[in-house]
Amino acid sequence: MTAALVLLLASGVATAQDLLIRNATVHTASARGTLQATDVLVKDGRIAAIGTGLAAGNAPVVDAQGKPLTPAMFGGITDIGVEEISGESATVDNTLALGANAADMQVRPEFDVTLAYNPESVLVPVARVEGIGWTMLGAGTRAGGSIIGGQGGVVRFDGSLDAIGPRALFVTLGGDGANLSGNSRAAQWMLLDQLIDEVRGRIPADSKFALLTPAGRSTLATYFGGGGRVLVRIQRAADITRLLRWARQRNVQIALVGAVEGWKVAPQIAAAGVPVFVDALAGLPADFDQIGATLENAARLHAAGVRVSFSQAGDASHNARKIRQLAGNAVANGLPWEAGLAGLTSVPASSLGVGTQMGSIAIGQRADLVLWTGDPLDVGHVASQVWMDGRAIPMRSRQTELRDRYLHRDNGLPRAYPDSSR
Repeated sequence: MTAALVLLLASGVATAQDLLIRNATVHTASARGTLQATDVLVKDGRIAAIGTGLAAGNAPVVDAQGKPLTPAMFGGITDIGVEEISGESATVDNTLALGANAADMQVRPEFDVTLAYNPESVLVPVARVEGIGWTMLGAGTRAGGSIIGGQGGVVRFDGSLDAIGPRALFVTLGGDGANLSGNSRAAQWMLLDQLIDEVRGRIPADSKFALLTPAGRSTLATYFGGGGRVLVRIQRAADITRLLRWARQRNVQIALVGAVEGWKVAPQIAAAGVPVFVDALAGLPADFDQIGATLENAARLHAAGVRVSFSQAGDASHNARKIRQLAGNAVANGLPWEAGLAGLTSVPASSLGVGTQMGSIAIGQRADLVLWTGDPLDVGHVASQVWMDGRAIPMRSRQTELRDRYLHRDNGLPRAYPDSSR
């Protein structure tokens, strides 16, 4: 990667480009499905035409040789760019803690984690060379915080500083949030209803019982009136049922994250039109909220009519590439292949409010594309080229540079010395 290109990517000012990808197996992640031996024409960074025998004009041409072409994939809900090294607190910006105990709890939904995003994070190219083009930055929870973590947003891995699309509010309920609500999941509903009372003026702003700042009230008014997506980390079927009822009664637009026992109440989730971000590798109970864990969760949810996407539990930021394994695992356990691909492309894009810009190969969409060596849901295959706005992204990262440095052929030099002849 040249120094100039590095600076362009980092500053987000790299220009969109024209491109013709010829003779690809185009997985559109749209109603058009998969198109064989098809061309995709890009003009000014947007998809201009999809068909056969398209004229390139002055655009560079790439012969895909029949290989799969997909939209750039969703990396899940991660901390990429707001967490560099989890063990070094100065590089972790995804959580807010202002109170030492429940009595001092302050609820700050106005906290927006996207304001800490660093597009020059080394995690960005590590994910991007694996075909991951974007992620939802999540606001996490920790001791001294509340069940409401704050706001996150979608960032593209094109070097841009700012998030795109609407913000989402992050909430943790059930056993995962019990230590943030007086060690009782019952208290979570009490707290949520109090917040609604505050937003709607039934509790004065100067009350000694008030939990919100004026900015917090304004922020929650957006989400507790049906105007923004609330992503709720929740696992147990009974808690999910209660959440669906609560959201319907209070006009809150939700999505479920985790939902390990979601399959048990899949018809209710589908009827509510609620999307779900599942960890398709959660096949065994990790705690008492996940007794009903099954590898068929995604397949059963999809069969009931639920829009299914994917997100990893644990260290998703440093292992974003594994999200393809989640989707492939779901397919191996009954999810249709096209639904597995949609769960990494069009479903999260539409669920998170950016579906008009990305998530499918369609005319007018951003040309964020990936050419694969084979089946993109099979980890035995890799991304051979990634484009962002039609720009070919150098297929290098800190990891590939370390690989090349330490695994060079025997060239008569000490280990770790690169061969300048290559």
